[in-house]
Amino acid sequence: MRTALVIGTGLIGTSAALALAGRGVTVHLRDHDPARARTAAALGAGTDAAPEGPVDLVVVAVPPAHVADTLAEAMTARLARGYLDVASVKGGPQRELAARGLDLTPYIGTHPMAGKERSGPLAGTADLFEGRPWVLTPTRATDTEVLNLALELVALCRAVPVVMEADAHDRAVALVSHTPQLVSSLVAARLEDAEESAVRLCGQGIRDVTRIAASDPRMWIDILSANPGPVADVLSGVAADLDETVRALRSLQSADEEERKGGVSGVEDVLRRGNAGRARVPGKHGAAPTAYETVAVLISDQPGELARIFADAGRAGVNVEDVRIEHATGQQAGLVQLMVEPSAAPTLAKALQERGWGLRAG
Repeated sequence: MRTALVIGTGLIGTSAALALAGRGVTVHLRDHDPARARTAAALGAGTDAAPEGPVDLVVVAVPPAHVADTLAEAMTARLARGYLDVASVKGGPQRELAARGLDLTPYIGTHPMAGKERSGPLAGTADLFEGRPWVLTPTRATDTEVLNLALELVALCRAVPVVMEADAHDRAVALVSHTPQLVSSLVAARLEDAEESAVRLCGQGIRDVTRIAASDPRMWIDILSANPGPVADVLSGVAADLDETVRALRSLQSADEEERKGGVSGVEDVLRRGNAGRARVPGKHGAAPTAYETVAVLISDQPGELARIFADAGRAGVNVEDVRIEHATGQQAGLVQLMVEPSAAPTLAKALQERGWGLRAG
């Protein structure tokens, strides 16, 4: 691949363009808002000048509702050898293109499983896709050359290709992406009218659950409108579990001992099922999840403190597998939770204590 045209310079489009441009591909940028394309170009994602002729690959990075129209326009104008989109829903656009009678041999649907709460070109980064799954949904009509172009794009973005059927993809993302967004928003919505005394007690748990509730509603309306059935199916199951859990919790208030036991059993069931589901979430580099040991370190809100912790861990010869920061409400301090292999935890704890760090039970 030597040339590409990225249509849509939001987070995903700009990030893909940055990755391609950084690896020697000549990238042209187009957006319905020319100012966004100019911004992406200023960031080093390519040029907002139109290509002089057909490019190797057109990457359509627009909201799901506009994917089919944008692809049809680009394909009719013969802008490239191959065309793909990066929308988070795949079945609908594929069917829309087929209904228009377009030749689908030069097209493949794709979806990089990466993102942020922020959107727009300024949120783009060249490393957004590194190590992340990138779904490809070829059909029987997809030309081998186009599939190879898509695989090359994924490789240049340092992502991991995953081949799926389009509707299977849509059911999967309903479960692992779209429903979590709504559930996060539903929990965060409880805070809107909560008393200030309650909000001040927010800890890391509520921050974790509500993190993605900060996402742009307009973007998510576009996504959910393109995949409503599968999302509703998953939420229906969640709603049934919620009903059962509410009944179990009410039973815990009963004066009847047997009813209370039933309540305990009901709550325990959902918690244990949650344990089992969480254990299936892939761990580092997509491998099976690993039970890490946590070393919790007290840290002040001063420049360079995080760098010092990581440097001291490095001097101890310990690889930090994951990290989480828990802020203390109203204070210029917090806890840094360093997740490491269980065998390395005593070594790290001892080394950090010797270097003057205060530890807390993880």
